[in-house]
Amino acid sequence: MSEGSVTPPMVVITGGSRGIGAATARLASRNGFSVAVNYRISRDEALKVANEINEGGGRAIAIQGDVSTERDVEALFNFAETELGPVTALVNNAGVPGNRVTLDKLDVIDLRNIVDVNLIGSFLCAREAVRRMAPRGYGAIVNVSSTASQSGGGGGGIIAYAASKAGIETMTVGLAREVGPSGIRVNAVRPGAIDTEMNAFSQHPEALEYFSQTAPLRRVGKPEEVAAAILWLLSDAASFVHGAILAVSGGR
Repeated sequence: MSEGSVTPPMVVITGGSRGIGAATARLASRNGFSVAVNYRISRDEALKVANEINEGGGRAIAIQGDVSTERDVEALFNFAETELGPVTALVNNAGVPGNRVTLDKLDVIDLRNIVDVNLIGSFLCAREAVRRMAPRGYGAIVNVSSTASQSGGGGGGIIAYAASKAGIETMTVGLAREVGPSGIRVNAVRPGAIDTEMNAFSQHPEALEYFSQTAPLRRVGKPEEVAAAILWLLSDAASFVHGAILAVSGGR
């Protein structure tokens, strides 16, 4: 982490049961972190990730909690620190895409869920992390955005999702300036088309073909490739990287 950090470091990963979150949890453990695997619904998947880490000699627990609910976020961090020690890192990964519809068909309930989970959830978790990290004088936060934040999601029926991710990037830059003096580094990754359950490329081969052909690297990314970028940002190798948005998009 940084000078004066505790050993071993502990990371809270929201939405850690699948995709990028699960890949990050596994890699974090291999890099010496104790891991709190947060999930909202996917209990079995989260337990599987935690069990894999524990069976491999690491230390992990699965913790249920809705990141859009203040009480759940407080409970998440309290339980994680009770079981694993002081939190030294946060990966704000939990997110929902919402229904793929044009704006004229967007349901307000779906809109609120997208904003509540993706944006408000990231704010609540970052706030809880900062409250604990600042008195200790160290910590690192990585927020997970999306290239949709730049494209706007237009034409793909994900304008609300894109807007929520743009908000996460703005929060990243602003929070970095706010908490840098406290020794807390804040950055974000901006994944492109990644082969995860959420993107469901196995069910939409035409989408896989489109993203593969339009990316300069001529393929979609793997969750493990995003995880590697996240772990680099959490590491001492990135000790002077702060307020950055790192694209992991194959050049797209």
